Amino acid sequence: MITAAADGSALGNPGPAGWAWYVDDSCWAAGGWKHATNNQGELKAVLELFRATAHLDEELLVQCDSQYVINSVTKWMPGWKRKGWRKADGKPVMNVELLQEIDEAIAGRRYRFEWVKGHIGHPLNEAADTRARAVAEAYQRGREVPAGPGWSSDCEDGTPAPVQAARETASFDPGAPVDLGAPDFVVAEPELDDALFSLDEEPEAWHSVRLELSTEEIDRLRVRAQAVGLSPEEFLRGLI
Repeated sequence: MITAAADGSALGNPGPAGWAWYVDDSCWAAGGWKHATNNQGELKAVLELFRATAHLDEELLVQCDSQYVINSVTKWMPGWKRKGWRKADGKPVMNVELLQEIDEAIAGRRYRFEWVKGHIGHPLNEAADTRARAVAEAYQRGREVPAGPGWSSDCEDGTPAPVQAARETASFDPGAPVDLGAPDFVVAEPELDDALFSLDEEPEAWHSVRLELSTEEIDRLRVRAQAVGLSPEEFLRGLI
């Protein structure tokens, strides 16, 4: 079985955006756009992972911190397709082109998704997040986009060591510390309504979100915000 993480990042959401999938330091890819949403980055990462592994027979385990993506692919797409890619309220499905491409890419594939909580030190998730964010920052600052080596014969030589991957990720971006003592992660199967993920439909609207953070979480937020030249508030808004 192939285990890979897929993640997206958008500065400002929408704004400069990136996507990335990651197996190990010799096997990852990334890309992005000058202007897109975080959800689009998350979906694109999954799409490109399926495309990169299309020639393989192994089952694909996709580790993802986006419940929107997992539910879209595993729960909601069949109903959307029956309704002509429209939601229960009759409105068009958001990001429909990416979803249709994913629908084509997963046909006949053996795969499953595992939800992991983001930004708490999960090695593969942190590695994918770091690379997706690096692409978003490259577009923001007009720099060369780090595209990664992609899938090659090196990807099939063996199973990556998660701890080593975590150490290499930490050196890739000092602003994203990795907790090697993170607890185990389990698959979550939340029952969520896709209406919860309709924020992208009205980008001009404002929505209120209340978060409670520990002192340690606030300190980490400040470090990551400083690493990309943003205030903690701007960085947190982009994450949301």
